[in-house]
Amino acid sequence: MKTWPLHAAPDAAPRLLGGLIDEIGQPGFGTAALEGVQAVLPAASWSVYRLGTDPALLLSASCGVPDTTRDCWRAYLSGPHRADRSFGPMTLLSARTPHLCHLDAQEAPAEHRAKVYDAHGITERLSLAQAAEGGMLAINFYRHAHQPAFGPTALERLGALAPALLAIVRKHVALSLPAALPSADLQAVAAVPTDLEARLLRLCPTLTAREQAVCVRLLRGLTLEGIAADLELALPTVKTYRQRAFARLGIHFRDELFARVLQAS
Repeated sequence: MKTWPLHAAPDAAPRLLGGLIDEIGQPGFGTAALEGVQAVLPAASWSVYRLGTDPALLLSASCGVPDTTRDCWRAYLSGPHRADRSFGPMTLLSARTPHLCHLDAQEAPAEHRAKVYDAHGITERLSLAQAAEGGMLAINFYRHAHQPAFGPTALERLGALAPALLAIVRKHVALSLPAALPSADLQAVAAVPTDLEARLLRLCPTLTAREQAVCVRLLRGLTLEGIAADLELALPTVKTYRQRAFARLGIHFRDELFARVLQAS
């Protein structure tokens, strides 16, 4: 694993990223972004996720291979994320300056390599990582087994793209409803049942009214900030209600909340 600080100027981004501005906030942004960078950074798949107190897969796509990015995310959350040090020491992650991180699959811990990389034919990852509210934002490009290795040119090109790409991705995440969800896609949002309160109480009768209210809004796609505004509560208070509700339900992530409620009858 290697990590480098980036200090590229915003005007270093190639013109090809200009076309992505029209895709910001659109459902096809993930695919358009991956296709847009192919000329400078051939990668078969990519993902954008947030790590920290509220892990979330914000967007992902694949090009030329079956899209298993969400399967990779679920495998990552099944355990490997707890021991993942591939984005560098905490001193780097707490800095606002973005960092370029390179990981060869063979460098990953055994569980991480087996569940995420080997299981999905991924051999290499090149990431942009930057501190974000409550954790870290990571933009990840993945090389699959049929592709040549990322070389020095790929590192240089991604470094030049970093400021513009980070700005575009952050803007898309801020404007896009699916980005508020951990790893649910639009179909999952549409599939959320209307009797959420009843399902939650059947799953856990001991949920308080506030805990239930927070969970319902999580299921409907609101961010923690949006829930705080909707319920007229402080953000730390919302986080406390979420943690208490998750503890009662025996879960740790919003993905698990979706799964439990969608399966409940």
